[in-house]
Amino acid sequence: MNKNAKKLIVVVGPNASGKSDLAIKIAKAVGGQVISADSRQVYKGLDIGSGKIKKSEMGGIKHHLLDVANPRSVFSVTRYRKLALAAIKRILKEGDIPIICGGTGFYIQAVVDGIVIPEVKPNWALRKKLEKLSTEKLFLMLQKLDPHRAQNIESKNPRRLIRAIEIVKTTKNPVPEITKDPLPYDTLFIGVKIDKNKLKRLIAIRTGKRLKSGMVAETRRLRKNGLSWKKLENFGLEYRACAQFLQKKITAPEMAERIKREDEQYAKRQMTWFSRDTRINWLTPKIALSRAKKFAKNN
Repeated sequence: MNKNAKKLIVVVGPNASGKSDLAIKIAKAVGGQVISADSRQVYKGLDIGSGKIKKSEMGGIKHHLLDVANPRSVFSVTRYRKLALAAIKRILKEGDIPIICGGTGFYIQAVVDGIVIPEVKPNWALRKKLEKLSTEKLFLMLQKLDPHRAQNIESKNPRRLIRAIEIVKTTKNPVPEITKDPLPYDTLFIGVKIDKNKLKRLIAIRTGKRLKSGMVAETRRLRKNGLSWKKLENFGLEYRACAQFLQKKITAPEMAERIKREDEQYAKRQMTWFSRDTRINWLTPKIALSRAKKFAKNN
């Protein structure tokens, strides 16, 4: 560790694991500000379904990269990286420690490891056609166009699949190898350690709370504000199930069960992603807080 280097803390974990609460506790203890790394919380109006933290829950800690995009637009990892880097600079200038917190591993990797994504302008006509296809068909299409990229992509993420296909079709070449420009900061990686059965219980409890808080009404409001059913379903998880319920494709009990099941599956995919990163220290919240304090004091 370079004692003169600026510091950065990364808090990761599956959905419903309590990483947002931990990030706030760490921020209070070390003098930090939180940068959200969530691919849905960047959008305005996606509040209940994305689990976006309320101002009353922030404990006076500044949060960045919430509500920075219109849900009708496409928000890329390239744009996230630019906004996150700008936030990190501001936080460091204010004398605080940036704390990146979230479950979208690719966003975090793009920032910390400096993954530079090729700049290719959106092809709206192509996207409109691709959005009509199922995730399975999109993945098969990418496998034919660019087998190498297909091996390293989230096969169930329609937005990433569409973007990869768009790059290949626009450039007439495979998706370029990703270049890296890592941040020059001492970085502490913390993963929220949680029992699998406990996580399942927390996901079930959270699903009930979100439904009672008006998640269906939120989805209906987004639809009235101009979002297509396809767009809502592409946001995945809660929004997919709520959109299907509002279209009378599934019943209310089926919606609740589907949200719970898909959240559990998503948590598994998150853990598969994070398990590849050996820098992450998987700790209980109490030990994580202690580790963060020692890290911040090591000047």
